[in-house]
Parts: sequence; structure tokens; C-alpha cells
Amino acid sequence: MIALFLGVIMGDMQTAMVIGGTFQLMALGVANIGGSSVPNWGLAALVGIYVAIKTTHNIEDAKAVALAVGVPVGMLGIQLDVIAKLLNTYVTHAAQKAANLGNFKKMNRIFWIGPLIFGLSTALPTALCVIFGEQIVKTILTFLPKWFTNGLSIAGSMLPVVGIALLLQVMPAKKYLSMLLIGFVLAGYLNIPILGISIIGFAIAYYFFNTKMNAPTTATVSGNTTEDEGDDFDE
Repeated sequence: MIALFLGVIMGDMQTAMVIGGTFQLMALGVANIGGSSVPNWGLAALVGIYVAIKTTHNIEDAKAVALAVGVPVGMLGIQLDVIAKLLNTYVTHAAQKAANLGNFKKMNRIFWIGPLIFGLSTALPTALCVIFGEQIVKTILTFLPKWFTNGLSIAGSMLPVVGIALLLQVMPAKKYLSMLLIGFVLAGYLNIPILGISIIGFAIAYYFFNTKMNAPTTATVSGNTTEDEGDDFDE
């Protein structure tokens, strides 16, 4: 969604969606369970897309620039998220103190500080990159050695695969292995776009869902199998 809106604003939808999709795949399988802090890939995509479109119009170069800038910013998001949560601890205690005193209007006003802190944890790095965007990119690309930026590009190509593998770990891939193989053949050998494969997958899922819902249920009574068509309650 970030890539979509940023592509409209920046006027380069293709580059924005390619970079956004790359960061989205990198984020697969990663979740802040239990309040843990994870890289802010949304912030990374936002900054990476903006800076990449401003500095180059070649998609491959744009991906390299977006990864070189976006990945460190996304990692910085971990530290900013930790700081925001620490600050919100004091906000919570202040609101609780106001609630204990029965001052609920003050408590509600204090609670507004929490979303403001979390908003600033994304707004501040975004504003800095927007204001000093090209200078930051030139400084980073000049400072970083070529092997490091090449390594980021390779890692950016590998991490989406790792993200998909992590996602498959929690999905019933073994149960629906045949569907997975069909999708692989359609994409790898027939070069059907992802949208086309998604429509085919939806059609198959819809067919199996209707077939399963309309199938008659069976019940075993005294060793005999009887079919219940759902009409027993009509009487």
C-alpha cells in the first residue's frame, strides 16, 4: 500500500511497485510477536522508493539504491521502536496515575502522546531522508565499498526467498503440494503472470469450497452408513 501511494505521488508506479514488492517479500515470515521489535520494512520501502526514484530511472539501479538506503533505515526502525516503547512506558504510568486520581480527561489527553511518539519514530527519519535525500544517498554510496553494495543486492535477492520459505513453514504446503506444483509450473514454464496464477488458484479454491459445502454428510448408525441430505428437520 505504501508503494502504491508513493508510486502515484512520485509518478513512477513501476519502480515503486518493484521496490515495494521486494521489501514486502523480505518482510514475509517476520512478525513482532509478544511486543518484540522487528525491522520497519514499511519505513524502509518508503525511504528506499523515494530516494531511488529521485536519483535514478533504471529499475535495477533503483533496486540497488533502495536496498542500500532502505535496509539500514529499516534496521534503524528497530532502535526507534524500542525507544518509542520505552517512552510510552512513562506515558502509561502517567495516564494510570491520572486515572487513580479520577482525572479521566487528563488521562485521555495523556494517551494521545503514545500515538504521537510512534508516529514520530517513522516521521522523523522519513523527513530527514526527504530533506537530505540525494546528499544522503551520495554520501552512503561514496562511503560504502562496492563489495558491500553488491552484497546488499545479493542479500535483497535472497531474503525474499527466505521470507517465502518461512511463510511456507506455517502453511499447509504438504497437504496442498499438488496446488503448489501447479503454480510453479504455471509461473516457471508457462510464464503466466502472478495475477493470472492467483485467479486460477482462486477458481480452484472456490470450486473445492463449493464442492465440500454441497457434499452430503454421512453418519454411521448401528454399523450402517446413512446419508443426511439436510432434509430431516423439514418435518
